[in-house]
Amino acid sequence: MQEFHRNRARALLDNAEVLFNQDQVQAAVTRMAAVLNARFNHPDCEEFPLVLGVMGGAVIFTGNLLPQLSFALEFDYIHVSRYGDDDRGGEVVWKVIPRSNVAGRTVIVLDDILDEGETLAHVKQRLLDMGAAEVLLAVFADKAIGKAKPVKADIVGLVIPNRFVVGFGMDAYGYWRNLPDLRALRPEDLKQD
Repeated sequence: MQEFHRNRARALLDNAEVLFNQDQVQAAVTRMAAVLNARFNHPDCEEFPLVLGVMGGAVIFTGNLLPQLSFALEFDYIHVSRYGDDDRGGEVVWKVIPRSNVAGRTVIVLDDILDEGETLAHVKQRLLDMGAAEVLLAVFADKAIGKAKPVKADIVGLVIPNRFVVGFGMDAYGYWRNLPDLRALRPEDLKQD
């Protein structure tokens, strides 16, 4: 079974196209950090934001961004899943809710990708319903899907084409989150066996 997965994972990259190399990825993270530092790292800022990483896709992005933030913050994570099968009808299920009190606070949500936007729209509304004063959405990649989304990211690292990508936290079947760059896979390579 391990050999099957190893071979399948390798086959996915055989025809993958590098959209953004490692240097471009890191430059995008640094730009995002600069935007956040400009807002929160100055003597007059009284905010003590809560930063929430959305697991598991945002783990690499979060791990690269946090060391570049030079302001006082509290970190936690959330874990939400959206089930798109007929039985669930796209219901968003919270596996881990914020452990910290969000009431009255600025909450910065870090996610790997803004695709159709349904999950992040739900996350933002839930945090506002929990009493957050403000919710900022910082997404590493915003996919240009060619239609309106129910939520807009406040801070975006890269705008990517409407293609299936892997790397820097994004995966296909659990493979290739660990790539330091972003690669687009061919649709025919994504077909299930």
